[in-house]
Amino acid sequence: MIIGYARVSKFDQNLDLQIDAFNKIGIEKIFVDKVSGVKSEKPQLNKLLDFTRQGDTLTVWRLDRVGKTTVGLIKFVTELNEKGIHFKSISENIDTSSASGKLIFQIFYVLAEHERNVLIERTNAGLKSARERGKNGGRPKGMTEKYKKIAPLVKASYESMDLSVEEIMKAFKIGSKTTFYKIINLK
Repeated sequence: MIIGYARVSKFDQNLDLQIDAFNKIGIEKIFVDKVSGVKSEKPQLNKLLDFTRQGDTLTVWRLDRVGKTTVGLIKFVTELNEKGIHFKSISENIDTSSASGKLIFQIFYVLAEHERNVLIERTNAGLKSARERGKNGGRPKGMTEKYKKIAPLVKASYESMDLSVEEIMKAFKIGSKTTFYKIINLK
C-alpha cells in the first residue's frame, strides 16, 4: 500500500500542495499532522507507523516533512527499512524500493556520518585548545554567589508561606525549581 504523510507547522498553513502531489501519484491513504517539525511528537506520524506493514511505501512531498536534521531523517528511514517499509520523497525523487533510490539514500547516510565525525573532531580540538589555555569548561560547581546572597531572603519568603514557590521564583529571578530548592536547602 502507498501511504502519504503530510505535515505543516501551523494550523493556518495550507496542505493543498502536498495533498495535490499525493493525488497525482495515487496515494491510497494520507495521514496529516499540523505540528512544528522541531517537535518530536507527531501523533499522526505515529499512527501511520502503527498502520504500515512490510512492503508498504511511506511517501512524503519533501524530506523535511519527516525530519529536520539529516541524522534524524537517516535514522527514521533506516528504521523503516528494518521493518521492510519503503520510503519515497516526491520532490527529491528518492525511492528506497529501487536500487538507485537506496544508493542515493546511502550517500546521504555517508555524508551525514562524515558531518558528525567532523563535528566531533572540531569539538575535541576546541576542548583541547581550551584546556591548554587553562579553561576546563562546563557549568560552575556549587551555588553561585548571587544565590548565596539571596538565600536567607528566599528561605524567609518560603517559610512565611505568604507566596507560592512560583511567585518567589519570579520575585528573585530564579530560573528553575531545581535551583530554588537548592537555595532553600543551602546550609
